[in-house]
Amino acid sequence: MRFLANENFPLDAVEALRQKVHDVLWIRVESPGISDREVLSRAQAENRILLTFDQDFGELAFRSRLPASVGIILFRIRVPSGSVVAEKVAKVISLRDDWYGHFTVIEEDKIRMRDLTVRSLILYRVCSASTSLHRVGAIRIKG
Repeated sequence: MRFLANENFPLDAVEALRQKVHDVLWIRVESPGISDREVLSRAQAENRILLTFDQDFGELAFRSRLPASVGIILFRIRVPSGSVVAEKVAKVISLRDDWYGHFTVIEEDKIRMRDLTVRSLILYRVCSASTSLHRVGAIRIKG
């Protein structure tokens, strides 16, 4: 998969994904200091999934009406160290292959996915005893 890691994304996590043979560009190296809008535009232009810890991308993504060739994964997990984040990121990314076309929020015990083209929300629970996901439900969002 093709990823664009935001500046706030740890190097350990970028390297862990690269070791799993993912194509990962890192804003901190490629274009440090660019705005969130520019980061999102680059992800869109290069058909990459944006990896970030920055919550501002949620609102920006839906205002921008991103195409299905782009995705955003927002991590809302504890960050004790870069290596712990790298382990969690690599595990979560390997659970699915449909990150494109979704705004996804990764939390400690669940994954929320919202289709960027259809106004719906899908909720998954992460089974702590394994590397599987369990679909909890889906809701349609009006508006």
